[in-house]
Amino acid sequence: MIRIIFIITSLVLSFVVKAQDLEKSLLWKISGNGLEKPSYLFGTMHVVCEINFDDDIIKALDETSQLYLEIDMDDPKLQATMMKGMMMKDGVTLSSLITEEDAIIVNDFLKTNIGTSLKFVDKFKPFMISSMFIPKLLDCPMKSIEMELVKMSKEQQEEIFGLESVEDQILVFDKIPYKIQAEEIVKTAKDNMTSDKAEIKKMLAIYEDEDIEGMLEIMNESENIISSEFDDLLLNDRNSNWIPIIEKVSKDKPTFYAVGAGHLGGEKGVIKLLRKKGYHVEAVK
Repeated sequence: MIRIIFIITSLVLSFVVKAQDLEKSLLWKISGNGLEKPSYLFGTMHVVCEINFDDDIIKALDETSQLYLEIDMDDPKLQATMMKGMMMKDGVTLSSLITEEDAIIVNDFLKTNIGTSLKFVDKFKPFMISSMFIPKLLDCPMKSIEMELVKMSKEQQEEIFGLESVEDQILVFDKIPYKIQAEEIVKTAKDNMTSDKAEIKKMLAIYEDEDIEGMLEIMNESENIISSEFDDLLLNDRNSNWIPIIEKVSKDKPTFYAVGAGHLGGEKGVIKLLRKKGYHVEAVK
């Protein structure tokens, strides 16, 4: 009887171990499957208060020969390309997607927080407008991990590339209905960013804890419909598109990949997708 209980317990424990979430780590080493030298995968958060790269991250940057971000943030045409993609298609305007009452609320909100009125951004894609008040969500001056990585790579005279183009990223937000994007701006304006501030504060705490599974969970549970209901467009499809690029690039040169931490965790995250391809992906502690 004791032996049977032991066997059952062992099987249960084995299942639990296999079902465990990924370790808490933002830095992961990619090796095996024919790679001559390891590459590294690092989870970023696009807006932070402080940037503190530890010795492991510095070492990984030193051991690699190039930097890959989600997009090439060193591209001199980046800003011009983004400007071209700012407008909604087919002459749609933000004011046409919301009620007159809500347009007044949004107009006052924009004047207060970004110093412009609705009429000047009325044709902009709502997600572009939302990005303008991101700095207001933080209780500190905004810093960019990606730009710091670009700076360090330049100092090492290394090239910077993107896993996708700016056009690819803009296209994602053309696939999410403008009406839904507009409704999120109305929600933000009506509660004066209270919910957004609380969510980003929680995300920063989870990020500092290096909990990549937690980052994915908070996105899935977000009150923001764009984050919670369009995970295939925002995360999963893009993760899948990146894998062949990561495979090809890593075989050519040891590379430091830095993407949003939400892309790392989960069954459809970059880590497990690479493991399914036969790579050894381990947390760097």
